[in-house]
Amino acid sequence: MTTTATASATQAYGETWYWDNRYVNEPGPFDWYQKYQTLAPIMNLYVPRNHRILVVGCGNSAFGEGLVDDGYEDVVNVDISSVVIEAMKNKYQDHSQLKYMQMDVRNMSAFESNSFGTVIDKGTLDSLLCGNNSRQNATKMLEEVWRVLKDKGVYILVTYGAPLYRLRLLRDSCSWNIKLHVIEKLASEEKSSAPIWELTNPVPLNDDGSSVEQALGKNPDVHYIYICVKDESLKSSSQA
Repeated sequence: MTTTATASATQAYGETWYWDNRYVNEPGPFDWYQKYQTLAPIMNLYVPRNHRILVVGCGNSAFGEGLVDDGYEDVVNVDISSVVIEAMKNKYQDHSQLKYMQMDVRNMSAFESNSFGTVIDKGTLDSLLCGNNSRQNATKMLEEVWRVLKDKGVYILVTYGAPLYRLRLLRDSCSWNIKLHVIEKLASEEKSSAPIWELTNPVPLNDDGSSVEQALGKNPDVHYIYICVKDESLKSSSQA
């Protein structure tokens, strides 16, 4: 059962002060959900090396460093916490491929429209969905992600949110072509047992997401990876 303290702490995930305090008290690197090594096959599958990449809600994750080590050369990282952005600027000052900017993902007006090939999100949408005005804030963020992406650019969302909870939000916000992959929550490079589902093989995805349960069973212990491709033609056809 969720305690009141846990619930209020989770709700604070949507607040700037929470992250500033956290990064002051926990300066060491931390990756939400998955590290770069376990997600690299997905990046290599969907993200060309020449893409300009935006990592939203980067925190003090080593994910950007992982991208650069894997051959990606233009990685922009944003976070709402000025504390963590200053720390990351200092840490990676010798990495010209990595840029860090303090920014609210609900308003990324510092970036021109259609200026990124890929946007990567590990837990940022989930954080907004924990806070006040969650649906409104999540929709603002998704609209901004869609705006800064080039047509046919890809938004890679890594989340604990099953299709039952995430598909409608994604589809109601913007015009995406969506594929779904899954990775076990405790995935690691050393794991010897066969995964519940092959990472690079998309999971069958019907309109309501019920096909995922048929493929994986009920309540699989996985993170969901939504591959959302921006499609301008869907927007124009829906407005016609």
